[in-house]
Parts: sequence; structure tokens; C-alpha cells
Amino acid sequence: MKKKQRKTELQIDPAMDLTLKEKMTKDWRRYRSLYFLFIPVLVYYIIFQYGPMFGLIIAFENFKPRLGFFGSKFVGFTHFKNFFKDYYFKRTLTNTIRISVFNLLFSFPCPIILAIFISELRSKRYSKAVQTITYIPHFVSIVVVTSIMMDLTSRTGAITNFLSHFGFKPTTMLNEPRFFLPLYIISGIWQNIGWNSIVYLAALLAIDQQLYEAAKIDGAGKLRQLWSVTLPCLLPTIVVMLILQVGKMFNVGYEKIILMYNPLTYEVADVINTYVYREGLLNMNYSYAAAVGMFNSVVSFLLVWTTNKISNKLTGSGLW
Repeated sequence: MKKKQRKTELQIDPAMDLTLKEKMTKDWRRYRSLYFLFIPVLVYYIIFQYGPMFGLIIAFENFKPRLGFFGSKFVGFTHFKNFFKDYYFKRTLTNTIRISVFNLLFSFPCPIILAIFISELRSKRYSKAVQTITYIPHFVSIVVVTSIMMDLTSRTGAITNFLSHFGFKPTTMLNEPRFFLPLYIISGIWQNIGWNSIVYLAALLAIDQQLYEAAKIDGAGKLRQLWSVTLPCLLPTIVVMLILQVGKMFNVGYEKIILMYNPLTYEVADVINTYVYREGLLNMNYSYAAAVGMFNSVVSFLLVWTTNKISNKLTGSGLW
């Protein structure tokens, strides 16, 4: 009877009896060093990310600096309505989507392809050399990259002279609307392909080599191994990076665009963030710029949420 009773008794975890305070104390003692490392990150996000969100209140006000946040007149959604009716709404929204979509289509696969190529190199010395060469442009300032691009694509630039041998009429390419998007995408790929491939290289190193050996035994060649082993193992990483990239679509690199565009290319280069910059800092229309920026942030959040939900449903992996 005693043995039977012992079998039927519930096994209670002693940790379940601990209070929240005791659990936190125990966790703090165990992971104290990790918490100390996390504190600077937490402080950074509180001060520079969450703190400024209080300023979004001016998007619903006719903000006057001398009156402050609480003294300015409350106008509700007036600035949002004005933006939706504005001529620039359609232009900036169209350009933002167009630049972001093309940038995603052409830029996103490149680091994956580079990482796969590097992982297939047998010479470690050559592999490290390729990685170093492709990483370096990421640390070059956008100002420097844009200046180099301006020199190379000017009327007398090296790229323009090279293309002139194939019948291309010499011109300053950044003054031509049709060249803005290709130059933006190509320069972005050149600058970030190496740095963005680091995540995929790490994921490739984590793949169990026994999977490749089993594929070889089954007669799979390189392409078949790539399709049946490499890509499925990379899929969770690709999905997470894709979700993050989609979330940045409406925050397309406006710093670079500001350096690249001019009145001749406004029609194809002006995006929501550059419009916010002009209205908020140059025209000092703070409330209107805050409303446009808030609209941009809300759309970005919805894109991340939607993409993550679709990813969880189709692939079973996502950010959360």
C-alpha cells in the first residue's frame, strides 16, 4: 500500500513554492554579471528610444516651443488629415514603397549568396581575405560613399567614361531621375553585402556536417545539397532577417537619399523620411512633421506584425 501511495503522490517542484521576490533574488545571484552587461543597453533604449516617444504628443497639437507640450493648442488628427490630402503624400508614399521593394528584392538575397560562396571556399586564407574586403565598405561613412559615387558618375567620371565606349551619352547620372534608383541600390549592396553576410555565415557554421555526409551517400551533388540541406537549415535565420528588413521598409535610408538627391530628382527620390526632415528641420513645422513621422512608424510596426504572423503560419518560425 505504501509503494502504491508513493506512486500516486504528486511530485511538486520546490521552485514553485518560491515567491516572485525570492525568484528574482535567486535569478539575480545566478546571472548577476549578465544583468550588469544588460544595464547600459536598457539605459540607452530608455533615454534614446522610449524617452523621445513622449514627444509624439505634438503630432496632435499645434506645437509652439514657447508654450511647451502642455501649453500648445490641441488639434487632434488635423495634421494627419492634412498629410493625407497633401500633394506630397502620394509622391512620398509611392517613392518609399518603390525604393524599399526594389531594395529588398535585389539587396536581401546578396548576403545569403555571398555567405554560401564563402563557406564553399576551401582555402581559409582566401576566405578570410574575401570576408575582410567585403566587410570594409560597411565602415566607410555614407558621406564618403556618396562623394565617391558622385565623382565616379559625374559627366567626366570613370563610370561615365567607361559607359561612353558602349554608346552611353556622358551626363551627370545623379541629375537623371532614371539613374537614381539603380545607383542607390548598387551602392547599398556594395557597402553592406559583407557585413550582412556575417549572420548567415554563423548560421552555416552551425549546420550539422553529418547532414551533408548523409546527402553525399544518397548521391546528392552540390546543388542538391544546397537545396535540401543548406537552405532549409538557413530558413529560420532568413525569415528573422526578412522580418527585420520588412520592418525597415518605411524607414528607407533617408540620410543617404538626402546626400544623393537634388531638385532634379525629387520626383523619384523624395521619401517620407526626407519629407519629415524638410518639414520639421528646414520649415520648422514641428507638429506636422511629427504626425508624418508617427504615421511612418505605425505603418512600419504593422508591417513587422503582419510579416511575423504570416511567417509563423507558413514556416513555424518568427521573431515571436
